[in-house]
Amino acid sequence: QVQVMESGGGLVQTGGSLRLSCVASGKVLGFTLMGWYRQAPGQQRELVATVTGGGTTNYGDPVKGRFTVFRDNAKRTVYLQMDNLKPEDTAVYYCTAFRGQYYWGQGTQVTVSS
Repeated sequence: QVQVMESGGGLVQTGGSLRLSCVASGKVLGFTLMGWYRQAPGQQRELVATVTGGGTTNYGDPVKGRFTVFRDNAKRTVYLQMDNLKPEDTAVYYCTAFRGQYYWGQGTQVTVSS
C-alpha cells in the first residue's frame, strides 16, 4: 500500500516564501512522476508542478518563474519551493506520486495574506 504525506503548509504574507515536502512510501519500485496540484475553494484542482525521475519538470502557467519543484529519489521525497507568493496562491496543495496509478496525499493548506 502506498502512502503519500505532505508537510510544510501554513500562513505567509504576500511576497513571502514557503517550502512544501512530500514523502511517498510503500512497496513499489519507485515513482516515475511526483509533483503537486492545488485546489482553491470553488475551483477545480489544477497543476502546480511535476518532476520525473530523470528530473524533467513541468509547471502550471500561474507559478512559472516563482515556484521550483525538485525531488530526492533515494528518499522518495518531492519538494516545492514557493517564492514571491501571491494571495491567489491560497489553496490546498496536494502531493501526487505516480507508478501505474496516481497516489494522492490528503493535502496541506497554504494561505497567503495580502
